[in-house]
Amino acid sequence: MRIAISGSHSLGKSTVVRDWLNSNPDYLWEDEPYRALSLNGPYEIAFQDKSTRLHNGLQLFYSISRVHRYSSITDNVIFDRCPVDYLAYSQYTAETGKTDIDSDFVLSMVDAVRESLDHLDILAFVPSSMEWPVLIEEDGIRPLDVEYRDSVDLIFKKIYRENLYNLSPVFGNLKLIELIGDQTQRLHQIQEAIESFSS
Repeated sequence: MRIAISGSHSLGKSTVVRDWLNSNPDYLWEDEPYRALSLNGPYEIAFQDKSTRLHNGLQLFYSISRVHRYSSITDNVIFDRCPVDYLAYSQYTAETGKTDIDSDFVLSMVDAVRESLDHLDILAFVPSSMEWPVLIEEDGIRPLDVEYRDSVDLIFKKIYRENLYNLSPVFGNLKLIELIGDQTQRLHQIQEAIESFSS
């Protein structure tokens, strides 16, 4: 089963991935592109209103290349982030008007993102929720700007709930779910989605 965890930063995505791997040791793990390319790799990648086409393009196509490694529903893998994420973050930066990322660049990414989703079985969106608030952890990696996190979250909600970029035809070919609640509930929601494939 090919599972991707998607959403704005500092909302518990990596925690979901870690908890899933602890409970399902037969799954492979694909870390998020920023960690692979910048934190542990050769590139300097900026966030927020400092992101450029190079920064987000590198992350997008790294994400797509990793998704394409797994061709079958029998491949057990969980992704921290997915190609959709770079549409949301690029849209945020485009709206600031401070770098070379603009609406044309964002739209140029859509077809590649749409095609890549054929290689996922479950897309699990982690939204911000007033009922289950998550504090931003100061770990030296994540931006600490709550307004930035929440603004990107709103873009994700437009993508997944309001069909921004017209991805809904592709979403019909996979299982799109939202993860809400505590850590145990989120794992249960993923498990239910997996079981729905055989019901």
